[in-house]
Amino acid sequence: MTKRIEVSREIAASPEAVYGAISEVTRMGEWSEECYACEWHDGATGPALGATFDGHNRNGEKTWTSQGKIIEAEPGRAFAFECSMMDFHYATWGYRIEPTQRGCTVTEWNEDLRPDSVLELSKEISGIDDRTERNRQTMGTTLGRLAAALEAAPA
Repeated sequence: MTKRIEVSREIAASPEAVYGAISEVTRMGEWSEECYACEWHDGATGPALGATFDGHNRNGEKTWTSQGKIIEAEPGRAFAFECSMMDFHYATWGYRIEPTQRGCTVTEWNEDLRPDSVLELSKEISGIDDRTERNRQTMGTTLGRLAAALEAAPA
């Protein structure tokens, strides 16, 4: 059963600036509490449909790497990627960006695609018992850090 969650935040920055920050996956460690580093695969240097990257994650002493594949890259509007491990697509992450008078509203969303049969293994790998609640919390942190960085940047 797919579980989808969304967290939104208004950011006083242009939709283009927000897109530029979130779609440059090598910067994800600046915003995310769990994903501390990413690097592009196969000569990719930026967001494009089909481009792939490794995402390195941690929770305390637990670490794991997943592979991302960009499935949506619409500057100033939307960015999304599939997450896989050992060719198993277990989640999809994305961002919607909607202009506002002050800047934009950014909605980070996640679809958890893990079947019940892999939940125990997932807990062993990550050390996280309640993935839905953990994602909700870390999404708020990610958007807060993104807002702090972009709102402090010179216009």
